[in-house]
Amino acid sequence: MLDIAGLWKAPFRIDRQTQVATYGSCFAQHFSRSLVERGYSWLNAETGMPGMPAELQREFSYGVFSARTGNIYTASLFRQWVGWALEGISPPPLHWEKDGRIHDPFRPTVEPGGFGSVAEMEQSRAHSIGAFRQSLVDCDLLVFTLGLTESWWDAQAGVEYPMCPGTHAGEFDPARHVFRNQDYGFVRDNIVDAITTIRKHRREGPKVLLTVSPVPLTATNSGKHVLVATMESKSVLRAVVGSVAASMADVSYFPSYELINSPVFRGAFFEPNLRSVSRQGVAHVMNCFFAGLDEDATTAARQPAVANPNEAPASDDVMCDEELLSAFGENT
Repeated sequence: MLDIAGLWKAPFRIDRQTQVATYGSCFAQHFSRSLVERGYSWLNAETGMPGMPAELQREFSYGVFSARTGNIYTASLFRQWVGWALEGISPPPLHWEKDGRIHDPFRPTVEPGGFGSVAEMEQSRAHSIGAFRQSLVDCDLLVFTLGLTESWWDAQAGVEYPMCPGTHAGEFDPARHVFRNQDYGFVRDNIVDAITTIRKHRREGPKVLLTVSPVPLTATNSGKHVLVATMESKSVLRAVVGSVAASMADVSYFPSYELINSPVFRGAFFEPNLRSVSRQGVAHVMNCFFAGLDEDATTAARQPAVANPNEAPASDDVMCDEELLSAFGENT
């Protein structure tokens, strides 16, 4: 199965001078790591304090995505960030509390111990919105990995949260907090609108690479078994990105999902829990990505996805908000 080749060919040039911004679900973090490790130009618009140790930077979500947004699992949540960054829309004055600390409902885990005040949280969020804006304006290529169709909304404020209130912090209000399992039309409208809006604020570009996370759902609120919910969610996302890539100029799809989940790979790239993608799986996906590029394709294909595969961060080292759901019951 490792001899299968030619699964993807870049439809536009991506070389070591291409400024690449990355956002999305947990699996998106592997793109930024691999780009940096292979000497490509990953755009990091929000860095930690000078002298801040690398491990501490990662703990506080610096260098995870191109700005300190935390996981953006859905197309609509990405569209919400685009509106804040480029259209002058202000986030509503909302915050969550836990143990006397303040948490940002739109970036619930970027500050592990929470903020000391609402003002501090809002200042940090504003900085991240500015960094997000800068990354969209400066990048040559935007890589966005969609992860979920299931989403939580604030019916009063009209905004989407990256996770259910009360999961990490805050309190769940059934009269206010509404679950939505997004359908094909809603997801497609949001990703098209996001790309169109970004391009309106630039002289040209950016080129866009869409992908779907191969990681199954940890839990579901759909009322269905999580296996069924996973297949439905990923099928919707895969259909959307295929359609968008076929209909929009300079938008392409990279098959992260197929490279892990296709039957020909026999589940070999999952950890024993059959959910987490293994180091070998990540290396397989990233090797296929670099092999499909125009620049030094042969050399890139021979490079490991990490400097030392035996010491590489495993998939469970990625910053993944959805993992918190595993604590809420085996039948969810």
